[in-house]
Amino acid sequence: MSQSESQHAESHNIENMLHEERLFPVPKAFKPQVSFKSEEEYLAAWNHAKDAPAEFWGQIAKENLVWETPFETVMQGDMPETKWFQGGKLNASVQCVDKHIGTARQNKAAIIWEGEPGDVRVLRYQDLYREVCKFANVLKTLGVQMGDRVTIYMPMVPELVIATLACARIGATHSIIFGGFSADAIADRNNDAKAKLIITADAGWRRGKEVSLKKTVDESLAKAVTVEKVVVYRRTGCDVEMVPDRDYWWHELMAKAQAECEPTPLDSEHPLFILYTSGSTGKPKGVLHSTAGYCLGAAMTSKWVFDIADTDTYWCTADVGWITGHSYVVYGPLSQGASILMYEGAPNWPDEGRFWQLIEKYRVSIFYTAPTAIRSFMKSGDQWPQQYDLSSLRLLGTVGEPINPKAWMWYHTIIGGERCPIVDTWWQTETGGIMLSPLPGVTATKPGSCTKPLPGVVPAIMSEEGEPLGDNEGGLLVMTQPWPHMLRTLYGDHERFKETYFSKIPGLYFAGDGARRDQDGYFWILGRVDDVLNVSGHRLSTMEVESALVSHPSVAEAAVVGFPHDLKGEGICCFVTVNTSTANPGEDLKKELINHVRKQIGALATPDQVRFAAALPKTRSGKIMRRLLRDIAAGKETIGDTTTLEDYNVVAKLRTEDE
Repeated sequence: MSQSESQHAESHNIENMLHEERLFPVPKAFKPQVSFKSEEEYLAAWNHAKDAPAEFWGQIAKENLVWETPFETVMQGDMPETKWFQGGKLNASVQCVDKHIGTARQNKAAIIWEGEPGDVRVLRYQDLYREVCKFANVLKTLGVQMGDRVTIYMPMVPELVIATLACARIGATHSIIFGGFSADAIADRNNDAKAKLIITADAGWRRGKEVSLKKTVDESLAKAVTVEKVVVYRRTGCDVEMVPDRDYWWHELMAKAQAECEPTPLDSEHPLFILYTSGSTGKPKGVLHSTAGYCLGAAMTSKWVFDIADTDTYWCTADVGWITGHSYVVYGPLSQGASILMYEGAPNWPDEGRFWQLIEKYRVSIFYTAPTAIRSFMKSGDQWPQQYDLSSLRLLGTVGEPINPKAWMWYHTIIGGERCPIVDTWWQTETGGIMLSPLPGVTATKPGSCTKPLPGVVPAIMSEEGEPLGDNEGGLLVMTQPWPHMLRTLYGDHERFKETYFSKIPGLYFAGDGARRDQDGYFWILGRVDDVLNVSGHRLSTMEVESALVSHPSVAEAAVVGFPHDLKGEGICCFVTVNTSTANPGEDLKKELINHVRKQIGALATPDQVRFAAALPKTRSGKIMRRLLRDIAAGKETIGDTTTLEDYNVVAKLRTEDE
């Protein structure tokens, strides 16, 4: 075999060069309260779900969901056309609210809310029940019917949760849009979903400033012809224009609404919500989730992964506008009767200690946030969390992207005091809920690994040709069995759904991530396959190069992309933000970082370029948009969907620096 043929053969799999050997046993002080008590219990459940999925999920669904009409069959059909719990009828709002009424949880705090300015509200489960019923009646009076699509574009206030559950109560399919999107992005999503009504607010608070929402909605409606009515919640009290016979004040409608509303029994496969995610083309993808399967997944993963008990105060920092907020602010924790903390504003307002101050104030015991946020906290310095009493914490979680070992160790030591298990969770908008994660009290953890699959999740690592790969061979992460909370389609485009997720290896689910499985059966996410570098015939994970970079004491965050290279095929370009303590980074630090990566991984991964950046382009949920960085590194114009980009000025500045 010639050298070129050898390189071509090697390029089919993703090579992993960075190895993490540390293993952290379950902290002795942690006692599981509601989830699995041992590795043996977990393995028995996982094998049961793999070998007899209908029996496993049927039993779980009967025990954990409230059914108006029992289902007749558990699962029908193969991926991607699997249907779950056919013949059954239920309602998602009942799973979150009604089932707690008449129990000891009725007077328990459901939502503990703090606005960015410091205003506080507490809604008990019976308060939440009443408000959801009233707003469900409001929607009915405005002509919303079962099957209609309702857009929600609000700040992080309790009314966002109330509106979400009220839609579910009457069978309206909700489409929540994060309250930072532009008018064009809202219009595109409204038109795609053919939304009938939009719920918004006058404005919200962000870093001490009022962020206008109603004005943005008004601008969007010039391009969204299907929206007939607008409901406006008064949050900041700023002046807004109200259009007669189209716009209605939330408080005026609620003052007239009845406090009882019977939940509508819905088919198990009834569309619960559409959630738009960015696509590589100009058109966002409307991921659609159904009622029964999604509710079951959100409930069980919340129970298994977060071990939520009645004594916990649970805080997931995600906005409800993202899937993490859907599953682990609203549907999952509320189904478990949790007391959830909601916070409206920025994590660093009025200073870098706000999150830690909130944990101390509300005695938060379960804390779930993103690696991006953790790296930002690290950058601001240990002195901020060390000012506050974090002893109430018993469980930590991460979500959104792989967490590098350096950030994992900081989270473990500085925030968790080495006593809290960390559940490093892998999942996607499309999967609806967590797929791979440690189980607290059961799974020994490795920094940077999402460890093992949950019951009902049967993953595999495969080559591009669909061949199973062995231990420590990097390849495509696929799901070989259907699970209840998987997406059902892309709204209005079922062919795109099949092409996007089920065509790479026919019959198996693949949504773009590479991974490896080590000799202990632990999974390591290598990042998006689109982000894999092909250097001199070797496929390298960008995540591993990024992890090596941020292990350097001067680096706060890094993003690695490929660019066309005459000799290697692809060169390695590293965009780096430095810690605040590192002043005026220059050529000496560039050389030091290049040598650091070479030492950590090997000569093959030696960066060709290191570019310092004040900030990296991110989505509003905190994910780095490496696709845009690839365009910059290659000197190309930006193409595709950029509606999820938080600040386009970051891209403009990087382009200016490149010229």
